[in-house]
Amino acid sequence: MNYGFDGKVALVTGASGGIGRATALAFAAEGAAVVVSDVNDDAGEETVALIAAAGGKATYQRCNVAEPGEVKALVARAVQDYGRLDFAHNNAGINNMGANEYDDPVWDRAIAVNLSGVMYCMREEAEVMLAQGKGAIVNTSSINGLVGNGAQPGYTATKHGVIGLTRHGALRWAKAGIRVNAVCPGVIETPMTAPLAANPDMRKVIDGMTPMGRMGQAEEIAAAVLWLCSDQASFVTGHPLVVDGGATAF
Repeated sequence: MNYGFDGKVALVTGASGGIGRATALAFAAEGAAVVVSDVNDDAGEETVALIAAAGGKATYQRCNVAEPGEVKALVARAVQDYGRLDFAHNNAGINNMGANEYDDPVWDRAIAVNLSGVMYCMREEAEVMLAQGKGAIVNTSSINGLVGNGAQPGYTATKHGVIGLTRHGALRWAKAGIRVNAVCPGVIETPMTAPLAANPDMRKVIDGMTPMGRMGQAEEIAAAVLWLCSDQASFVTGHPLVVDGGATAF
């Protein structure tokens, strides 16, 4: 599907790799200028270089989404460089695999990045989009935002919270021309899940959890994000779109 995002501007957080990088590349391939953001400067600049090599336009801005001042500067950079902001994919997040999320510092970090970070981004992005009279925001939640996970209280709570923030934004800004949705990936093959995928026994378990019998690809999530941002989804807002190979269909 050709969305034709020529002249549009997209912002993607957590775009140094995985889902964020795939989404940034997909936006650029459709003609949008992309503001790439992460805390991994080298990998973020690499995403920009990949976009440039394909003939696209992109800028890198370092941003820790847990810091509201940095988020404000990120959105300001998009407007400064490109004059507007049409799409935002609030994708930055952490998964404390193997950590005890009942420990205060681990819990607090999950809340700061996965939940507060999304709120800070939505707040700043909406301010620009309200002035324009139109915009689309997609937040990255997870299937763990829809079902329970006995091993990860912080991750599960924050991803549930992202869906709540998404529905709040959808209701608050619906009449102002801003649509807010979420994408809920299943287990996706990314640098974050690489340690699991590298373990043959664990990989077998993961593949067995998904009716399609495989892990998802970052590009499959990017495709969902672009559709949610496009005019093809013009009557879709407040929706958590599940892309999980059937994992939550049980």
